Amino acid sequence: MTRFPIGIIALIVVSVLVFFGLAHRVLDRMRISDKTALGILVVMIIGSFIDIPISLGRVNASVNVGGGLVPIGLAVYVLTRAGSTREWIRTLAAAGITGIVVYYIGTVVMKGNPGGTFDILDPIWVYPIVGGIVAYIAGRSRRSAFIAATLGVLLLDIINWVYLLITGTPGRVMIGGAGAFDSIVLAGIIAVLLAEIIGETRERLQGGPASQGRPKKLLRGLKNEEYADTSQTEETAGADIKPEEREAEDQL
Repeated sequence: MTRFPIGIIALIVVSVLVFFGLAHRVLDRMRISDKTALGILVVMIIGSFIDIPISLGRVNASVNVGGGLVPIGLAVYVLTRAGSTREWIRTLAAAGITGIVVYYIGTVVMKGNPGGTFDILDPIWVYPIVGGIVAYIAGRSRRSAFIAATLGVLLLDIINWVYLLITGTPGRVMIGGAGAFDSIVLAGIIAVLLAEIIGETRERLQGGPASQGRPKKLLRGLKNEEYADTSQTEETAGADIKPEEREAEDQL
């Protein structure tokens, strides 16, 4: 992938939205505070310029802090903060599916047909769009879609690295770096936007969160969380919600 600053620009735009509180709803659903989100965004921007060498054999490899280590750390943080075992499995499966689809698009569809129609498409845009859509379909919730999209696109570099190691082919891999950084950032944003837009549209069409099979306590909390009681802190609002009830909330 060719280095293009669209990822940095996207992160700056998101940082501005978070700073002015315009992304509070999405962050709240993902169980991330505004301050934590800003910290993560700053680390990603700074880390995008830092590569840690991990060369093995004839493969000259490195991992980018902002595009490799931070997304992995963020995925673990988000899931351990509000996830269940079932969500862990679903999210990791969605990430694997996303990675396989993106790898297929990049190696078979785009590179397997030189001079064809897909040659005019830039991987920097194709990977995040495909990854974001697949991640949302597979992950469903905002949290799962975001993690599956970022890790799924990151898997493309990891798969290439493992392939070079297994085959003994000399090469250079920048895991999460160069253009991959841009694709990872855009994939996460696209997945979350899809989850937010589709989820919000579905709720409005059905007159609110789906109530069938959901605990009454959870439904009261969902209705108050976004429109009524803004005085509760995140910890207070979710203190009496059981893990299985929290998992039901994630599907919205």
